[in-house]
Amino acid sequence: MIAFETDWLKRWGQYTPKRLALREHGRAIEWSYSEMNRRVNALAHYLLEELKLQRGDRIAVYSKNRAEYVFLFFACAKSGLVLVPLNFRLMPRELDTLIQDADPQLLFYESEFAVMVEKLRTLAAIPRRLPFESITPFLTGPHQEESFAPDRPVGEEDLVMILYTAGTTGLSKGAMINHRMLYWNAINTHLRLDITSMDHTQSFSPFFHTGGWNVLLTPFFLHGASHTLLDKFDADLILRLMESERTTLLFGVPTMMQMMADSPLFDQVDLSTVRYAIVGGAPMPIPLINKWHAKGIYIRQGYGLTEVGPNCYSLHQDDAVRKRGSIGFPNFYFEAKVMDDDGGELGDEQVGELWLKSPVVTPGYWRNQEATRQAISDGWFHTGDMVRRDAEGYYYVVDRKKNMFISGAENVYPAEVERFLYTHEAIKEVAVIGVPDEKWGEVGKAFVVLKPGFSRTAEEIIHFCKGELAKYKIPKYVQFLDELPKTEAGKINLLALKGQALE
Repeated sequence: MIAFETDWLKRWGQYTPKRLALREHGRAIEWSYSEMNRRVNALAHYLLEELKLQRGDRIAVYSKNRAEYVFLFFACAKSGLVLVPLNFRLMPRELDTLIQDADPQLLFYESEFAVMVEKLRTLAAIPRRLPFESITPFLTGPHQEESFAPDRPVGEEDLVMILYTAGTTGLSKGAMINHRMLYWNAINTHLRLDITSMDHTQSFSPFFHTGGWNVLLTPFFLHGASHTLLDKFDADLILRLMESERTTLLFGVPTMMQMMADSPLFDQVDLSTVRYAIVGGAPMPIPLINKWHAKGIYIRQGYGLTEVGPNCYSLHQDDAVRKRGSIGFPNFYFEAKVMDDDGGELGDEQVGELWLKSPVVTPGYWRNQEATRQAISDGWFHTGDMVRRDAEGYYYVVDRKKNMFISGAENVYPAEVERFLYTHEAIKEVAVIGVPDEKWGEVGKAFVVLKPGFSRTAEEIIHFCKGELAKYKIPKYVQFLDELPKTEAGKINLLALKGQALE
C-alpha cells in the first residue's frame, strides 16, 4: 500500500526546487520550494526539540496574514501539531471562549496585538506565549535543514487545524481539519479549476477563515503553484499585482469583487492572464458578473463550508448568467442529496436540507461529541442549508443556515449578538436580523423592547457593543418597539420583523 503523502513541500522541493512557492508583498521576500521546505524543516525541529511540543498539541495564533503563518502551518503539517487560527477581529471576551475550548500549549501573537493579549482571562492557562516575530529568523536567517522526520509518520487522519465556526446558536464550535480533508479538497479543486504548477494568485482572505487556507492556497501547494501573500484586502494593490505578476486565478467574495470593479484602475490594468475568478461566500449580483465578464474574466460561483471542503460546489463560468443564482454541481468526489425533516430524500424542484458525503467531511467538532452527532450521520454532513435542485441537476441555495446572515463575507449569527445585548440593563427583549446593505451585502438590525422606566437611543445601544463584539457583528441599525411580534406558539416572528425592516 502506498503511504499517504502529507509533506507536500518536501516533494515539490525535490521536483521543482527553484520554482517560486511563496512571496510576501509587504516585506518583498520570496521563497522557492526547496528553500521554503528547508526553512520549514528547521521550524518544525524548533517546535518539537526546543519548545518541547508533543504531537497533537495545539498552537493558537493571533495575527493578521503574514508569511510566518504559512511557515507555521506547514511545520505543523510535518510534525503532527495542530494550528488554531484566532480571529484577530474578535474582542478579548470572545477570544477567551475559543482559547478555553482549544486548550493550546502555545500562543503566537503579532506584536501589534500585545495589548489585547494582556486582556485575555485565559492567558495564564497557556503554558507558553511568544510574539509571532520570534520565528521570523526561520524565514530570513540561516535556519535551514535538508530533512525532517517526526517520531512516527503523519497520517491522513491526523489533525492539522481547528477552525472555529459559530453555530446557529451563536456558540463557537471547532471544526477539526485533518490531512485527508486537505488532500481531497485539493484534488476536488484541481479537477474543477484545472490547477497546474504554473498557476499564480494573490492570497488576502484572513487565515481564521477556511477560505484563506483551503479555497486556493492549500490546493495550489499540493500542485506546486505559487502565491503572493498580502496582510489585508486592498483593491487597487491587488489589481496592480494581478497585472504585474500575471495572475492566472483569483478568489474573492462579492464585496471584494465589487470594490475591485469600482476602482478607477479596473479599466486600466491588463488582466488577460486571468482565466477566471472563483467567487464564494454569497451570491454575486448579475450586473457585477456582467462587468467582470466584459473585462474578459469569467466568474465561477461556488458553495462550501468550513466543515466540508470547503470547495463543495462549482458553477462553470459558461453558466454564470444562464444559471444565475445557482451554485452549480457537486465537485468530483462528492455525494449530495436533498432531505426533508423526516430523513426522506426529495426530488427535483423540492426544497430541503442539503446533506453531503465526501472524503472532505470533517471528523467532527473538537471536544463536542453532541454537536458532531447532530451534524453527521452515517458519514453524511447535515449542512443546515435549504436547497433545491433543478431538472438539469443544478443546485440553488434557497435559505442560509437558520437566521444567519453574511456581512462582508463574515457569518453573523443573531443569537450571539442577542445574547450579548440582553446583558444591557435597559433591554427587555431583542431580536436581530440581517438587512440589505449596498457595501457589505447585509448588516445587522436590532429590534429592541426597553424595560419600563428606561429610555435609550439607538446610538447608545450601538456604543454598548463596541469593544465587546467584533465590528461586523455590531448592528448598524436599532429600532425600538413596544413589543416584538410573536407567533401563535409564542416565539418571536422573524418573518414579520423582516417584512417590517423592508417597509
